Amino acid sequence: MNLTDPKTLINYFINEVINRRNLDAIDAIVDENFIEHVPFPGQGPGREGLKETIAMMVRSFPDLVWMVDEQIVQDTKVVSRFAWTGTHKGEFLGIPATGKTVCVWGVVIDVVKDGLFKESRIIMDVPGLLQQLGKG
Repeated sequence: MNLTDPKTLINYFINEVINRRNLDAIDAIVDENFIEHVPFPGQGPGREGLKETIAMMVRSFPDLVWMVDEQIVQDTKVVSRFAWTGTHKGEFLGIPATGKTVCVWGVVIDVVKDGLFKESRIIMDVPGLLQQLGKG
């Protein structure tokens, strides 16, 4: 597997880190000074902030599955149209577990340089997610 290829690295991140819950893999493929241009509420800076956010998502939605519907690659950028599903079984942004299954769509622009995931800009349907949880 060629993890220096931007598309391959991003898909590895999705499958290995998010879907297989291997948060330790983040250390090898995400730059220490990772930049999230649109951080999740409460997301800290850098690689550690990303790791903590993904851990929170997995605690909140333990059966979370991230699916890529479409990808466009140009140079160092990978644009993915995605959806993720999960059952709300843990507190999420102060919302106690509801047991509801959600499906959330979004688009993310990721940047890979020198074999590392360096930047991300994610746009996700958070209002739709909150509505599915009965809070929107």
